[in-house]
Amino acid sequence: MEKKDIDWSSLDFSYHVTEQRYVANYKNGAWDEGGLTGDDKIVLSEDAGVLQYSQSVFEGLKAYTTEDGRTVCFRPDLNAHRMYESAQYLEMPPFPEDRFLDAVRQVVKANEAWVPPYGSGATLYIRPYMFGSSPVIGVAPADEYQFRIFVTPVGPYFKGGAKPITVKVSDFDRAAPHGTGHIKAGLNYYAMSLHAIMTAHREGFAENIYLDAATRTKVEETGGANIIFVDADGNLVVPKSPSILPSITRRSITYVAEHYLGLKVDEREVLFSDVPNFKECGLCGTAAVISPVGKINDHGREICFASGMEKMGPITQKLYDTLTGIQMGHIEAPEGWIYEIK
Repeated sequence: MEKKDIDWSSLDFSYHVTEQRYVANYKNGAWDEGGLTGDDKIVLSEDAGVLQYSQSVFEGLKAYTTEDGRTVCFRPDLNAHRMYESAQYLEMPPFPEDRFLDAVRQVVKANEAWVPPYGSGATLYIRPYMFGSSPVIGVAPADEYQFRIFVTPVGPYFKGGAKPITVKVSDFDRAAPHGTGHIKAGLNYYAMSLHAIMTAHREGFAENIYLDAATRTKVEETGGANIIFVDADGNLVVPKSPSILPSITRRSITYVAEHYLGLKVDEREVLFSDVPNFKECGLCGTAAVISPVGKINDHGREICFASGMEKMGPITQKLYDTLTGIQMGHIEAPEGWIYEIK
């Protein structure tokens, strides 16, 4: 497959229209057969459920070109399962997981010329999403839904390497106990964080760290990523809470830590009072894999990690290198992690 004539190295992390996307519609109690379309526009009633009551869920994953020239995705079965569970929680008809995987395969294959070449630092970002499409004026689930996937080539999240960032402890709450913090819904996961993140940016910080809403004593996550720590003994410490989104990147990192690097992994509730005792901190997610944190500002009190502000800490770097090595085909992957597009 001949690649598009693009200066891949100059791509930023933004949207670019590609040729094909996948669309399926739910009506009269069933999903239609779905398929590819070149039309990137969506026409909705002004009273569509997604517009009135924000009934929507979404996912994010990537396609890569490996060193040996294959086009692959990383653990898309977990995205399919998480979207299925997210839809159920919002009373939406889940899109079947096997069809989700086939839809990913179809849309990536149809846009394979847009998958950046190996070594460019760029990837093809894949955005599956689903929303209530029928009119809803009373507060109730919609009767009809649309499932779509589009793809767009994106550059590396960090140009010139991942430099440690400074984050702040937020005064806002990310998710309520027994709420929707554990699902990937548009309103829950991003819209509610916009004011908080823009406030942080205006104050000179890269992100927010949210504490649990009930006691404000435990570390939860940031506006768009899970958090990991490394303690003084070199163990990986992962905050655990029912209101944290089950990040696929985080789950992969914990496996890599234990089975590839021989680290002890401690998944538990993390009191914020314990944070000054940690040596390293990182934010993990699909876009950046791991964003190193050098400093946390807690209302003027600075918590500085021993790893510093110049580069990733040594253990965080090993985790990053190993996971990206698996994704790019340099390191043998656990069975089922790499999904080849054929």
